[in-house]
Amino acid sequence: DEFVYHECLVHPALLAHPNPKSVYIGGGGEGSTAREVLRHSTVERCVMVDIDKDVVHFCREHLPENTEAFNDPRLELIIDDAKAVLEKQAGFDVIIMDLDDPLEGGPCYQLYTTEFYKMIKSKLNPGGIFVTQSGAAGIKMHQTVWSPVHNTLRAVFPSVAAYSQAVYSFLDEWGWNMASSDESVMAQLTPQQVDERIAQRIKGELKFLDGQSYVGIFSLSKQHRQTLAKETRVLSLENKSFSFMHSQGLCVAENK
Repeated sequence: DEFVYHECLVHPALLAHPNPKSVYIGGGGEGSTAREVLRHSTVERCVMVDIDKDVVHFCREHLPENTEAFNDPRLELIIDDAKAVLEKQAGFDVIIMDLDDPLEGGPCYQLYTTEFYKMIKSKLNPGGIFVTQSGAAGIKMHQTVWSPVHNTLRAVFPSVAAYSQAVYSFLDEWGWNMASSDESVMAQLTPQQVDERIAQRIKGELKFLDGQSYVGIFSLSKQHRQTLAKETRVLSLENKSFSFMHSQGLCVAENK
């Protein structure tokens, strides 16, 4: 069910933008995020930066569903640090962070902070949209990363929208946060608008997202909405304020 995760990560932001031409992807080494981005006929340039060349090369060779994306001339594939590359570029309509979860001692937790989000804001074109995966978002886990990331983005962007969807291979609901300096592009679309934009812009048929399911991912439970309203944490390098996910692990009983 990887398509559920990747369609939710990519399409709400690209469909919200009136004419997304340039897209930056941080992470996404297996190519699935790029695959979904490049289905949009408006996209002229897609820069994908992942630091793990072994993962990229393996997936390029062994994931036939992503072969077309890897061979698309609109894709600029860079093996490097996503933050370092973005610092030297600008002019993107949509920026997508498909990063590892913020694990303590891991490579990505510093990329869920106000400092990083301020840099991203400066790299967006007027009306540009930023979206990031934001960790587990089920009833038990949504306050671990998803809600503090939402509040951190609110400290940087005037308009932020959180959403979630069950991704069963992740053993939980998963969460994303979308943000922009332009409140007009963040207005929630109607089911009819979503279906029309999918038909006009996207090559092929999506497996998960349509107008009705789009409404569903933004229809948060009462508890989720209350958590977002009460959230006060702002993640910051300067203040050494972080929120880490932890592996839930797996316990397997041995048959005797």
